[in-house]
Amino acid sequence: MPPRSPLPQRFGLDAAWLRTLDSTPHHPRPWSTMRDWLHHRLAEHIDVDAFLAADRFVQQDGTPLPADAPYRANTFVWFHRDLAPEAPVPGEVRVVYRDERIVVVDKPAFLSTIPRGTHIRESVVVRMRDQLGLPELTPMHRLDRVTSGLLLMATERRWRGAYQSMFMRPGEVRKTYRALADIRDDLVLPATVRNHLRKERGIWQGEVVPGAPVNAESLIELERELPAADGSSGRRGVYRLTPRTGKTHQLRLHMWGLGVPIAGDPLYPEVADVAIDDFTTPLQLLASELRFPDPIDGTARHLTSERTFPLASAE
Repeated sequence: MPPRSPLPQRFGLDAAWLRTLDSTPHHPRPWSTMRDWLHHRLAEHIDVDAFLAADRFVQQDGTPLPADAPYRANTFVWFHRDLAPEAPVPGEVRVVYRDERIVVVDKPAFLSTIPRGTHIRESVVVRMRDQLGLPELTPMHRLDRVTSGLLLMATERRWRGAYQSMFMRPGEVRKTYRALADIRDDLVLPATVRNHLRKERGIWQGEVVPGAPVNAESLIELERELPAADGSSGRRGVYRLTPRTGKTHQLRLHMWGLGVPIAGDPLYPEVADVAIDDFTTPLQLLASELRFPDPIDGTARHLTSERTFPLASAE
């Protein structure tokens, strides 16, 4: 790991860093200058000479790296990359609870939890680090990009272990979700769905593996029926979903398996051809409640989302 960065965060993002090779008899110095080494490492991605001219590479003491600096072994260099333009994700990230150790936010659909792929600044952690002035703010659990609702984050590195461990202990954190879906008169509820789910990397949809040991369990209940939408003859309801495990796409797969896929789901039952910057149809799935005993002081926490159905992308 590198020493502490001499550069502050930019837009809630840490500076990137590189380190030159160790100096050993088997690795003689292959470059005359640090500029030559930077060209070797970065020329395909950034304009090294433009960065040097603008003093955008800095040394450990925070001073700009001179373009003619001799190559030095085991040396760190820091810089901020230029970010590609991103489509602004509509909706507000609402802070529902904050103290010295944690921040709990209520996120809109389409906003990634962490920087990933083409979503860098348009992610919860980057937005909130910048907005709250908390450079070490880090999420303690995951929430899909298309899912709305509650996300707990630790404010500083020193608190992460306690809260991460809390999420790893079975049953300690109780999560309640709510979802909007059609109502089927032949579906008997409450129902507990137990099966084996598998989600392979690079494949959009997960799947149920018949006969395999159970690794996913959810309690599904119909909480209330919503008034019929204008021009609609179908019945829709708000379901209360209580996952007892945390497999990828678990609730979406379990609702689909019951014949009531969650409204607005771009993956189940079929993968929809939706552009990455199409925010018109949010998934109607909300991480609505978090309950847990605080691992530091034992205080019982019960946090609730204020979002209502149907979820709108601009909320």
